[in-house]
Amino acid sequence: MPRPPSPSIPEKEFLFTALKQNLRLDGRLPLEMREPMLTFGPELGWVECAMGKTRVLAQVDGKMVKPTPERPLEGIITIHSEISPMASSDYEPGRPSDEEVTMIRMLDKVLRRSDAVDKESLCVLAGQRVWHLRLTIHCLADAGNLLDCACLAGIVALRHFRRPEVEVVGDEVTIHHPSERAPMPLSMHHSPYCFTFAYFPDSSTQAVLDPTHLEQRLSAGLLSIALNAQRELCVVQKAGGVPLAPEEIMRIIDVAVGKAKELDRLIEERLKADMAGRHVEVR
Repeated sequence: MPRPPSPSIPEKEFLFTALKQNLRLDGRLPLEMREPMLTFGPELGWVECAMGKTRVLAQVDGKMVKPTPERPLEGIITIHSEISPMASSDYEPGRPSDEEVTMIRMLDKVLRRSDAVDKESLCVLAGQRVWHLRLTIHCLADAGNLLDCACLAGIVALRHFRRPEVEVVGDEVTIHHPSERAPMPLSMHHSPYCFTFAYFPDSSTQAVLDPTHLEQRLSAGLLSIALNAQRELCVVQKAGGVPLAPEEIMRIIDVAVGKAKELDRLIEERLKADMAGRHVEVR
């Protein structure tokens, strides 16, 4: 038998009726996000982030390589992400969906192109040796708003990671084992966070922050804003055909700034608590 269409007509009507009354199916307010739960792994740079039932695992590892000829004084950062059918039945192996492609591009803009990590600090020997950081993001479960969860997991993994201490004498480079010298945190310019808002066909319905899978499926458009707690805007991406007035975009940016400050405090506390348990200094 063919599968029934999802979401069904009663599901749509129930959701839209609730949203008109500023109610959401999981009990949140329209501009309330699910509280992120961060779990740190045994290794530095290994972080699992959960927002509701949406779960993403991020891992950072580094190795010494030769720099690219056009940027001899900068380290290299690459981002690899995968969404397997394990995350949701919407995804097929080997065939990236439009949502997957959009997410991968957005991750690259937010985490790499926004210069969150100081690439020059990754240079060990000009033109000869630099650090190559590889950020791998595994999407474990998609219960809506996978992008924001993946961005958060990625930035926390970068802040959690420590690279080995390096000593340079002439042209000789010595990499010290963590048991000899304490590994070093990455030099970060800023910590960008992504916030996604869903808009609906009825203009009288308020936008919702951090949409669930059903809200995302039934939305007429999404607005994703990446910024840091210092109100520096990194990326604004709009998907869908809902027209938005400049005043509405400015209002949403103000909401996102407040959420970024809250998120920054939460992450700072969680990183300090984890590092204290490992007897590692947070710098």
